Amino acid sequence: MIDPKAVLRQSLLGVSRNKAVRTTITQAPVSRSVVARFVPGETTDHAVSACSQLGSDGLLGTIDFLGEDTLDLQQAQATRDAYLTLLAELAESGLTENGRFEVSVKLSAIGQFLGADGDRIALDHARVICEAAQLAGTTVTIDMEDHTTTDRTLESVRELRTDYPWVGAVLQAYLKRTEADCRDLATEGSRVRLCKGAYDEPASVAFQDKAEVDLSYVRCLKVLMEGDGYPMVASHDPRIIAIAGSLATRTLRTPDTFEYQMLYGIRPKEQRRLAATGAQMRVYVPYGDEWYGYLMRRMAERPANTAFFLRGLATRG
Repeated sequence: MIDPKAVLRQSLLGVSRNKAVRTTITQAPVSRSVVARFVPGETTDHAVSACSQLGSDGLLGTIDFLGEDTLDLQQAQATRDAYLTLLAELAESGLTENGRFEVSVKLSAIGQFLGADGDRIALDHARVICEAAQLAGTTVTIDMEDHTTTDRTLESVRELRTDYPWVGAVLQAYLKRTEADCRDLATEGSRVRLCKGAYDEPASVAFQDKAEVDLSYVRCLKVLMEGDGYPMVASHDPRIIAIAGSLATRTLRTPDTFEYQMLYGIRPKEQRRLAATGAQMRVYVPYGDEWYGYLMRRMAERPANTAFFLRGLATRG
């Protein structure tokens, strides 16, 4: 039997990298409220303002300057510099103390795809961002992208951790390899964000059925919770949240030894509820004008968001 939700998800992931569809949608009269639900703005000031509000609600944050698959060196350098400006403004606003607000970086946005030297260029740029983060008193998490870059990204994380052991890694539960990666990374002080995954991956490397992905997530989470690292539970699923709490209790983890993570604009009441219980709740805050790919993947992750977005496409303003 064909699963309509699965079909919709695959379609949305397909158009997330379709240039013609991208042009049509980004030029449509999308209302500000639609994009603002998931992306607080295009400028650094917008991002810092959103973080200030989250902080006043007792929430933590990780900020992503949107962009990926950069094929231009100047653009990669501009993205690096955007992070330096962001970190400076976060520090000036008092938001980086004790790592309350950090940054998330995609290696493809800072040069990973720039030919044979791409990995080196991205790593050099990441080092500059990590140094700025350290001076600001906060941390950096290296985002994970599609499976073709997994090994290269994890190798970059290992190299960065030589000088910056607090650099966070991201693992995706829908990849069949991830349970083994969790075992490798569940070491003392290792910050690991576990998410389900949001790219269109082949069945040869990724679980395709939602139930299989959920089971993989729980297996991976168990490995991380039982390990010596710092698990970051990136999920909006109430069942996963409940399981994470139970595993933390079973493994005698205190609230400061793991955290929950959710996307900006998704389940904000639940975010505040978790924070009110004393849990560490970090919000993933994207900003910038390259919001299209990000937004399409959010629609694919939770198809119920699609109706909200489509209503906005018909709204002027």
